[in-house]
Amino acid sequence: MKKILDTFKHIWAIEELRKRITYTLLLLVIYRLGSYIILPGIDAEMLEGLRGQTKNNILGLINTFAGGAFARGAIFALGIMPYISASIFMQLVSIAIPSFQRIQKEGEEGRRKINQYTRILTIIFTSVQAYAYLNNIISTPGNQGALLFNYGDVMSKSMFLITNVFLLTAGTMFTMWMGERITDRGLGNGISLIIMVGIIARLPSALVGEFLFRLTKGGPILFLVEMVIWFLVVLLVIMLTQGTRKISVNYAKRVVGNRQYGGVRNYLPIKILAAGVMPIIFAQALLFLPATIGSFYTETTAPGWLMSLMNPYGFWHNAFLVFLIIVFTYFYTVILFNPVQMADEMKRNNGFIPGVKPGKQTANFIDDVITRITLPGAIFISLIAVLPVFAVQANVNQEFSQFYGGTSLLILVGVVLDTLQQIESYLLMRKYDGFMS
Repeated sequence: MKKILDTFKHIWAIEELRKRITYTLLLLVIYRLGSYIILPGIDAEMLEGLRGQTKNNILGLINTFAGGAFARGAIFALGIMPYISASIFMQLVSIAIPSFQRIQKEGEEGRRKINQYTRILTIIFTSVQAYAYLNNIISTPGNQGALLFNYGDVMSKSMFLITNVFLLTAGTMFTMWMGERITDRGLGNGISLIIMVGIIARLPSALVGEFLFRLTKGGPILFLVEMVIWFLVVLLVIMLTQGTRKISVNYAKRVVGNRQYGGVRNYLPIKILAAGVMPIIFAQALLFLPATIGSFYTETTAPGWLMSLMNPYGFWHNAFLVFLIIVFTYFYTVILFNPVQMADEMKRNNGFIPGVKPGKQTANFIDDVITRITLPGAIFISLIAVLPVFAVQANVNQEFSQFYGGTSLLILVGVVLDTLQQIESYLLMRKYDGFMS
């Protein structure tokens, strides 16, 4: 316990780290306060229809990621997901279209242009999703008492839609700005932290709900068994995200003047899940699109294939989720690792992998290692992502089942570990004991 307290003292003693933590916490508090600011023309207490929708389909995941703002009709109801969807689209376009490939290769100026296009696309995506969200509120039975305007007056309805589309779009853009500021001046990845804060905000109520549910069905002993299994799942996710394949690298001796360099053995660490939580976030963001499309079906029932994709406990939704996670894991791993560049840098520093010739064969060897460890890692993390389906089948409360494995837990664990590793680097640079130990 004393060692933990000393570590916190060291963290607070580092001025730069203290400022970054304070800045991050301040913006996250502002984000949480914004999730309670209700849109004009809506009585949040009367949104029974919307709250009912978030209990049994993919809208519940949107509500979890937004920290409950979606079900409350708040200005941050759409959260950061439209920005993530726009980022996915721009990255795919940057690979498929040659002109965008050239922009991406322009260095800092190219990244600035891509970011600008992403922001413009975010405004478009958010506007469409905001209209669908408001249209869903108006047309869903059970929400009529929450609408504080004359439903039959076309002008009142139009003003309600126009005003709140602007507010929801501004809310998402402000959330995006806070995420970028946290990444630049705060601690950790701002977008991931904003999603994590929304998930954590829902966790206490989910735990209390599961405990009360077990008091009536199964008793407190079964609740303790669930907590033990949940703890083991968390440990399994941590072990997976921290798993590393080390490639042995030797450096040849060379003499410069009276000094000898090289002649040492080192390791090239390659994480099993180098892409981190971004494939999961991106895969989930794409699966929010069916819910947006389904919101436009107000007069008729949505097609069966769309309904199956909107059901987070259905087969096709989870099969598509697994497929997307595997695809995005490989996609991000390819972006992060360039075996040819790694082999060239190793060759320039007189390094070589024992038993492998420098140059092309080294690049092929590294590429084979990355391919072999990425596939099982992606499959395993995909199975963790669909664990809530089995938890519901085992009679776990639906709200808590989202944390029983699943996307929420993977994001939660991944973001916490990434943030702790950044704090660790600050401590080690100043000769303090590491925090992760």
